[in-house]
Amino acid sequence: MSEGRTNWRKTAVVALPAVLAVGAMTSVMAQGALAASFAVSGTSFQVASGRLTSKGLASYVQTDRSADGKGHPVALLGIGDATLTDICQSASVKTPVGTVVFKLTAGGPAGDVTASNLVIDGRDLVGDARFGTAQIGRDASTLDSVPGVRGPQGKFGLQAGNIRVSKVRSHAWSATGGDFRLKGMKVTVGIGGKTCF
Repeated sequence: MSEGRTNWRKTAVVALPAVLAVGAMTSVMAQGALAASFAVSGTSFQVASGRLTSKGLASYVQTDRSADGKGHPVALLGIGDATLTDICQSASVKTPVGTVVFKLTAGGPAGDVTASNLVIDGRDLVGDARFGTAQIGRDASTLDSVPGVRGPQGKFGLQAGNIRVSKVRSHAWSATGGDFRLKGMKVTVGIGGKTCF
């Protein structure tokens, strides 16, 4: 073979397994069967909503890690197909010019916000809640109310059927979702801005 030419047959044999593996992982993540893992920023943020409803909820305790290796204990909260009347997410960051507030809002008069396979790593969750068929203290490895949300064997877990939470307030380290639909989305960044709560 002359220099500078590529043997595409050999390249395909080597590349095909990697491409298939990446494709399989992407498909599984999209279905919520594998939570995306990444280093958190080390700055928690606020999440608020007037009302959240879902057909299922599953939760267990884990630890998020910042890029510097610092651990943050969280309750991993998996929500199936979620509908929110509105959503507000804000984070405050100290900078040399002052405290900058990043704020995202959506929903309200524009229509409901929806999210599938929503996973929130929360520090707390406050609200007025109603749960259907709650199971508290279930082994985290056997959770099955939200596809793909399972914890380590022998760890504390809980799950419930239909849920409805009003006046939602949470401090979280991360949030991921398979499909977010944010009607009327607005993003603002400013010094000394107002946070969600």
